[in-house]
Amino acid sequence: MMMALLALLAASAFAAVDVNSASEADLDSIKGIGPGTSTRILSERKMGKFKDWADLIQRVSGIGEKRAAKLSAEGLTVNGIAHQAISAPVKPKLEKAMIKATPATGAAQ
Repeated sequence: MMMALLALLAASAFAAVDVNSASEADLDSIKGIGPGTSTRILSERKMGKFKDWADLIQRVSGIGEKRAAKLSAEGLTVNGIAHQAISAPVKPKLEKAMIKATPATGAAQ
């Protein structure tokens, strides 16, 4: 009986908390989310559910890529999906080549 109770508690400790259905208490249970962040999340959610992690990051101040990754590691999901690191956009090679080919202003010719 005791082992079953401990197993149940352990499983619930690792249960995911979805940002679109979580209560304030659920959000506060995620390490890294305090009352201020949970209030901002719930306030933004009133305007509409979060589509994805990018939407959450854009709409909730104080949550960026790094923090989103940490919150996801603690069990937070958006629509049941864990955060995937988004790499910085890569500048097109053509733009880089154009920058190199442009002569410096004031250079002797």
